[in-house]
Amino acid sequence: MAAPSENSEVKRRSFRNFFSSVRYSIDGFFAALKHEPSFREDLIFAILLVPLAIILPINAVSTALMIASLILILIVELLNSAIEWIIDYLRPERHPLAKRIKDMASAAVFLSYINCIVVWVIMLWPSNAVWRRLVG
Repeated sequence: MAAPSENSEVKRRSFRNFFSSVRYSIDGFFAALKHEPSFREDLIFAILLVPLAIILPINAVSTALMIASLILILIVELLNSAIEWIIDYLRPERHPLAKRIKDMASAAVFLSYINCIVVWVIMLWPSNAVWRRLVG
């Protein structure tokens, strides 16, 4: 690893930097809400299922896993959207590599949905105690 040069500046962290970072994150969240229909759909999906995960008679770890799987979808969708915007900005014309990059990012979203489905199915499988608690 190369040593920092004399001209490189050490990035200092302060409360001002922290609050700026939070503001940029919030701006990014609202930009996704405004410009990304897929993110809005994923957010609605999460908003509908998080309360269900909370009210189900399962332990806290299972609830946390179910909610985390939903949040993972949102995270991956944000990254997918950012990748698509970068590709469109840098290479607006059609290109096979641009398509491959976008397809791979989309596959990541798909896998996050598969992950969510698997987690929820495992947690809600009929042989688990949750069904006996719901019925009994």
